[in-house]
Amino acid sequence: MTERKKNLIAFSIAFVGIAFMAVGFYRGEAEDVLRKAIVICLECIGVG
Repeated sequence: MTERKKNLIAFSIAFVGIAFMAVGFYRGEAEDVLRKAIVICLECIGVG
């Protein structure tokens, strides 16, 4: 596999990941993820 093809695949995967993140932020899912992360973290240390 050529270096150019590897770079194209890596760029494509990164672009798709950024696009999915943007859609998630637009839909307000970042707030949900943060809330769930806080609950899980509190459960891990025995507070929640």
